[in-house]
Amino acid sequence: MENMKLSERLQALVDMGESGTDILHGELKNMMYQTEQVLVPLLDNSNELGSDEDYDDTVERLYQSGFMDALVMVYELTYALSFAISDRTKNAQVS
Repeated sequence: MENMKLSERLQALVDMGESGTDILHGELKNMMYQTEQVLVPLLDNSNELGSDEDYDDTVERLYQSGFMDALVMVYELTYALSFAISDRTKNAQVS
């Protein structure tokens, strides 16, 4: 992972001490919004397959739908992790 670099925006959040789950949660939300901007017009224009262009639109729509599904799953995981970490912290403080 030596070659992997964060964008300046994400690195600034790391440098400010934001938690990894919070950063990931926000970034996923941005990615979901961007994907939605591509996906909605494709859904609005979906129709019966007929031409090569229709086929390309269908393939793109299926790809973007699958990508959105994956993003949503990871987004939900960030929530579950955040709550689990919060519970662990609360339980450690009570003990």
